[in-house]
Amino acid sequence: MSTASPSPRPGITRRNALKTGIGLAVGTGVLANATPAVAVAGASLCDRPGDSASHWGVGSSDLAIPYYREHDGNWGYVFGDSWTGIQQYGDYIGSPVMLTQARFDPTGATPITFTGTQPASGPAGQLFDYVPRSNNGHGYEVSRIPNDCIEFGGRTYIQYTSVATWTPPSGYDGSLMSGVAYSDDYGATWYDYPYHWAGDTQGNNQSMYGMWSFAGIDDGWLYIFSKRWNGSHRNTADGGAIQLFRIRPDDFRAGNFGAQENWAYLNSAWQWTGSVPPSPILSGNSIGEFSVKRIGSTYCMSYFDVSDYSIRTRTADRPDAVWTSPKTQIVGDNTWPIGHWGKPQVANLYGGYIHPGSADPSSLTLIVSQWDGKEHSAPYWALQYDGIRP
Repeated sequence: MSTASPSPRPGITRRNALKTGIGLAVGTGVLANATPAVAVAGASLCDRPGDSASHWGVGSSDLAIPYYREHDGNWGYVFGDSWTGIQQYGDYIGSPVMLTQARFDPTGATPITFTGTQPASGPAGQLFDYVPRSNNGHGYEVSRIPNDCIEFGGRTYIQYTSVATWTPPSGYDGSLMSGVAYSDDYGATWYDYPYHWAGDTQGNNQSMYGMWSFAGIDDGWLYIFSKRWNGSHRNTADGGAIQLFRIRPDDFRAGNFGAQENWAYLNSAWQWTGSVPPSPILSGNSIGEFSVKRIGSTYCMSYFDVSDYSIRTRTADRPDAVWTSPKTQIVGDNTWPIGHWGKPQVANLYGGYIHPGSADPSSLTLIVSQWDGKEHSAPYWALQYDGIRP
């Protein structure tokens, strides 16, 4: 399967200022209450005075990757680089950061409101025990950026990428490594599995294990999609390839990552195997952040298409089935190209994470991030969109 590439947009890069320890800013979005039938901006989740994020000590942040807290039926949201003040003023908190919510309204009529944090007593703090912009024993890293989070069997997992630089040379992804951290107290205390997947500055540029999305447990397997790290959105060698593998939940919990099975094209057929690496299932436009979740009985995929300058979606009956053609949902410029006319617009967008509590496969909630690349001049936030029809 492939994604056609239109004329390229100007280069898009975010968080450049982190290399010097300075915050970033974003452009303003149009906000309105959402309905399940129309894709409109539901609410900003942070960076507005007096909002629920600020109550828990988070001013500016992005990503807000949602996951289901199985142990209590609540919801968690994992943010990336965060500041205590709006427009990145105040203290830098770190990354990742977590806020929680007691009840999610999948219709979008009631926007996401945060009711807790980690540590539980507040204010929000960096979850992992490492020092940003330092060598923590693996090499220099600017920040550890979460890519997805899942909870099952009483343990919470975050897959992350350790970023060495936000401005790598052309063709390099700028990562140090990727890893999986886990918590046995639902987010208060975190430990790192000893195995890490080497990244760019550790000698393995463009590792296909840089960014993961946990699609969920089905038929006794945990299905995981992964791709190259492309946090800068400028990795020219990233053709948008995504791969699929699966692992038994008990093996995953034990850190026995070598027990994975790979979805690969072998001997002229697609099959599950442990003998060869996974084969790319998608290729085409450069893909930044992405998200795959089972909503009802349908697998839904959302991703930031860097070349198309949009958030796009696909669906499939199974993780290892053929995916539908991409559907453009939210765009950075609704005047270019013609296919973007009339679409909801968020300038300088990225992210696009599927909420696992979405109403149904025909009405998704997505969380989209935005910035404008200027320092301390505009919000740096995540926006809730409801009623997305993939």
